[in-house]
Amino acid sequence: MREDIVGRANVEDTPELRAYYKDLETFEAGALWTVANKIEPWQPQSASVPVLWRYNDLREHVLRSLDLVSPEKAGRRVIYLNNPGRRDVSAAVGWLYSGLQVMHPGEVATAHAHSASALRFIMEGSGAYTVVDGHKMTLGARDFVLTPNGTWHEHGVDANGSTCIWQDGLDIPLVNALEANFFAVHPKIQQEESGYPVDDMTKTWGNPGLRPASTRWSKGYSPMFKYEWEPTYDSLRKYAAASDGSPYDGILMNYVNPISGGHVMQTIGASMQMLRPGEQTKSHRHTGSFIYQVAKGAGYSIIGGKRFEWQERDIFCVPSWAWHEHGNLSKSEDACLFCFNDLPVIEGLGFYREEAYGDNAGHQSVAA
Repeated sequence: MREDIVGRANVEDTPELRAYYKDLETFEAGALWTVANKIEPWQPQSASVPVLWRYNDLREHVLRSLDLVSPEKAGRRVIYLNNPGRRDVSAAVGWLYSGLQVMHPGEVATAHAHSASALRFIMEGSGAYTVVDGHKMTLGARDFVLTPNGTWHEHGVDANGSTCIWQDGLDIPLVNALEANFFAVHPKIQQEESGYPVDDMTKTWGNPGLRPASTRWSKGYSPMFKYEWEPTYDSLRKYAAASDGSPYDGILMNYVNPISGGHVMQTIGASMQMLRPGEQTKSHRHTGSFIYQVAKGAGYSIIGGKRFEWQERDIFCVPSWAWHEHGNLSKSEDACLFCFNDLPVIEGLGFYREEAYGDNAGHQSVAA
C-alpha cells in the first residue's frame, strides 16, 4: 500500500524488486516498506463494527440451551456475542469477549481458574451466587461481580431460586493474543466450605470513605468482588444532584478498587452512567473498546454515523476510535448504561487519546 506523502512508504514495484521480495520470503523475512503503511496507520483502524444485540431476540435462544446442554458437559452454558469483524478470535469488540450465561435453580458449575480476568452483570432471575477463592456472594439483578485472573471461581443458583441469566465479560482474546492463557479445573470440582461469612468482601470493603483498619490486601485487583446495584444507582443520583456531568457521557462513575482508587482489575475496567430524562450527549471518540448493557431505561446511541435504539438488557459495543453519542428517549425517567472496557490496558500502555466531534454542534449526521 503506497502513499504519495513525504515520510510514508511509496516504493513502486519493479520486476527486480518483486524477485527480491520472493528471495526474502525464503528466509521468512520481508521488506518493511511493502507493509509499513498498513501496519502503522494514521489512526486506529478497528476491525470491529458497532453491533446491537437485542435481549428480546436472544433470550429465547439462551433459554433453549437449558434443554440442549448441561453445565457439566458445557463447562459454562453460555451463548457468546460474536462481532462480525472479530469472529476469528470470538470477540464481541476489540480484544474483549462477552456472552450470556444461563442456569437452572439447583445447578452448580464446576470451579475453575484461568489467566483471563472476568466479570458478571446480573440480568434476570433470583438465587444466583458466585464463589471466588472461597468468598460466596449472593447476586441480584444489576449487581456487578468480579472473578479476577487466577482466582478459583464457580457459579450456581439456589434450589429455591429461579432461572438466572447474566452477562459474562472477559479479556480472553487479549490474553490469547499475548499467548499467556492458562486454565485449570479445581481438583475437587467445587471449592470447599471456607468459613467466610456470605457477602463478606462487600461488607468489608464496600463502605464509602472507610477502610478496615486491620485488614490488608496486596493483590492487583479489587477485593470488593461484588458491587451492588442499589448503592450504585444511589451514588449516580447523588452525583447528578451535585454536577452537570460530562457533555459526552452524562453522569459517569467508574467502579473502582477501594485500595488504589484505580480500575477494578488489571486488564478490565467498568463503569455505570446515567442519562437524565431527555438528555442527549455530544459525540466524541477515544481509544479503547467498550461493551455496554442497558441497566435501566430506553434510548439510543449513534455510533459511527449509525443510530441504534436500545432498551433494558440490550447490549451494544463501541469499537476503538469510533465516534459515539447517547440519548435518553424518556422525558421523565433516567436511563443507565453499564459498561466494561479495556481502559486499564490502554491507559497503562500510554495509548489513551480522546477527541471531541467538532461539527454540527457536536452531533453526528445519521446515515440513511
